[in-house]
Amino acid sequence: MKYNGPKARRCRRQGSNIYGSDKYDKVLQRKPYGPGKGPKFRPGKQSEYSKQLLEKQKMRDIYGLSEAQFRRVYTAACAASGQTGEKMKELLERRLDNVIYRSGFAMTRLQSRQFAGHGLFTVNGRRVTVPSYLVRLGDVIAVRMQAKSSPVFGTISEAHQKYTAPSWLKVDSSALKSEVVAVPGPEHAEQGIDAGMVIEFYSR
Repeated sequence: MKYNGPKARRCRRQGSNIYGSDKYDKVLQRKPYGPGKGPKFRPGKQSEYSKQLLEKQKMRDIYGLSEAQFRRVYTAACAASGQTGEKMKELLERRLDNVIYRSGFAMTRLQSRQFAGHGLFTVNGRRVTVPSYLVRLGDVIAVRMQAKSSPVFGTISEAHQKYTAPSWLKVDSSALKSEVVAVPGPEHAEQGIDAGMVIEFYSR
């Protein structure tokens, strides 16, 4: 089941801004300790299982997936050739909602997921309404013509004036489109995630 509770609580549990919005940085500055804990709380020693579980939840929450969705990514990565952890990162980066976010067309992954689900974007000229759709090399992702006049994209473009998209995407901000020019590598995924611990958790 997907988590629908307070996102600030998840950020405090992880000790990092896993959702990207500035307001969670402010929450962590104000309360740099876990939910239900006080400023004088001193955590005990974590077991390997609890560390792996926390890392799995962190990786899953950053990309905004439910447990079932995240496990499917793991299963697909296991079936693919190559290192499983790196393949997981690639599959997560290739999701349409993530590509919209990485292209600078959304402020957060939550917003990009909503955009994708509402069909505001096309892939190679075809409207796609599935946030988990995996883009491929050469795909062109663009805002639908009917949605280009929406003021939300003007606000996002203004906020992202100094934003630089990752090298695996060729972004045309004025045309609100992005082309996949390379396969995303593990260095392009969110840093600070130990995918090895995630694999160990599921391999138990």
